[in-house]
Amino acid sequence: MRVKDKYINPFTDFGFKKLFGSEPNKDLLVDFLNELLQKKTGQIIDLTYLPPEQLGRHIDNRKAIFDIYCENEYGERFIVELQKAKQNYFKDRSIYYSTFPIQQQAEKGQWDFKLNAIYTVGILDFVFDEDKEDQDVFHHEVKLIDQSTKRVFYDKLTYIYLEMPKFTKTENELETHFDKWLYILRNLENLTNRPKKLQEKIFGKLFEQAEIANYTDQEYAEYEESLKVYRDLKNVIDTAFDEGKAEGLAEGLAEGVEKGKAVGLAEGIEKGLAQGIEKGLAEGMEKGKDAAIRLTALQLKQEGIPHETIAKVTGLTIKIIDELS
Repeated sequence: MRVKDKYINPFTDFGFKKLFGSEPNKDLLVDFLNELLQKKTGQIIDLTYLPPEQLGRHIDNRKAIFDIYCENEYGERFIVELQKAKQNYFKDRSIYYSTFPIQQQAEKGQWDFKLNAIYTVGILDFVFDEDKEDQDVFHHEVKLIDQSTKRVFYDKLTYIYLEMPKFTKTENELETHFDKWLYILRNLENLTNRPKKLQEKIFGKLFEQAEIANYTDQEYAEYEESLKVYRDLKNVIDTAFDEGKAEGLAEGLAEGVEKGKAVGLAEGIEKGLAQGIEKGLAEGMEKGKDAAIRLTALQLKQEGIPHETIAKVTGLTIKIIDELS
């Protein structure tokens, strides 16, 4: 074997598309989506992969580049995205991407506006900031809800997000087929053999496709490059966040001390420090996030990654990426 890892990391671009984005492995994606959606209107039998790059209706519109974009036999569309790192306006981007399959259903001439369902699935290698304190909920399914009745207003537009760091079940704790899927996504890279609880035929194929020793030299080189980008991305973000948090905390503490001195009492200093720490942590998180995004973009740019791909990963505009140095 050419590397110490036995199986690929599914959070790399190569790994994700190898397992779920290729025609020979379409049955893996079908099985995963059926378990994820638990559709009451009938299971997905087949999928057709659609072009991942989608252009706007006008030449000057922004375009979208999906990780996986496909359609089932009922005409329902699925955007399946792997999000490796936090980015500014991630939810906005997710909503924006869903507008492309909506517009594509428009028919020329007389049309009654009937739409087929659209599902946007985000497999996240991070946790939403607003959900950090809630470790129990990692599977979010979002629909348009009538606030008065609390009933679903429109059931053809669904956004599903999986905060994978929150999924911590061990092999012995796996109960459902969906649990097993999440366990694989979360742990595949670190496994040395196929776990005893994952003996279903579909998982047999997945482990075969994920085994690095089966790859050609070209595939191996592509995976190694994709893995390098993934690890660099994680490292840059972690470092930038820590540095930004420390910087913001230091500034907040200094401000707190000054506030305390102004009051001139020990109690005032204590309160000022407490306020400073709270503000510093909040500002540090924001500074860390912004710094991480820009450092990530710069590093990917230096690696020769296309600017449009960097924009997709980071949420920055092409103009900002062009100006980074």
